[in-house]
Formats: sequence, C-alpha cells, structure tokens
Amino acid sequence: MDPTVLAWALAQPAGTRAAVLAAAFTGGTTRVTFDGRTVEYRSLDELGQALSVLHAAENSAARRPNVTFASFSREGSR
Repeated sequence: MDPTVLAWALAQPAGTRAAVLAAAFTGGTTRVTFDGRTVEYRSLDELGQALSVLHAAENSAARRPNVTFASFSREGSR
C-alpha cells in the first residue's frame, strides 16, 4: 500500500468511507461496515486497492475544472 494514500485516508473526517477503510486496513481486518452495508474483502491487498481507487477518484475530482485563456485581436488581419 502506498503510504501517501494511507496518510490521506487517515486524515479524512471520522466516519467517511476513506477513514473507515483506513481504520480497517491498519487494524488488519477485512470486514468493513459503512452506511449500513458490510463488505468483506478477500485480503488486505484487496482492501488497499479499494482505498487506492477511492483516493484516485477523490483527487481527480479535486483537480477539476481546468481553465484555458485565449486572446483575440482584430488588428493586422486585412
């Protein structure tokens, strides 16, 4: 597991999906309950992959929107 992803997840507010997954990962358990649903991961590696996917999704959304600047001029085109 990437330590950056784990640090990010542990820094999330308590009760969020990322924090719950991180707590399970650091506690060595593969069963996670969130929003009334329980998920049993096959291994800690699989749980870590889920955490990495969540991290990537959260961070790609944070990078948007992109801004593009354009400049136009009427001079010199005759």
